[in-house]
Amino acid sequence: MSDPQLVESLVQKSLALSSTAGGELERSCWMVVHEHHHGVKPTEYDIREIDEDLYLAVLNAAKKSS
Repeated sequence: MSDPQLVESLVQKSLALSSTAGGELERSCWMVVHEHHHGVKPTEYDIREIDEDLYLAVLNAAKKSS
């Protein structure tokens, strides 16, 4: 199970990013989880693995918050 505080922090970042990125919530969630996991924002064709469970927790929570 993902840390609720971490999920909430990433949700807030995702929502902020999504609001400036034309509402692309799924992409915004993926980007913030990628940055959390790897320490850097993803490049255009970045295929590195991320924590799928964390991504889904952030995405689901972000959808409920938006």
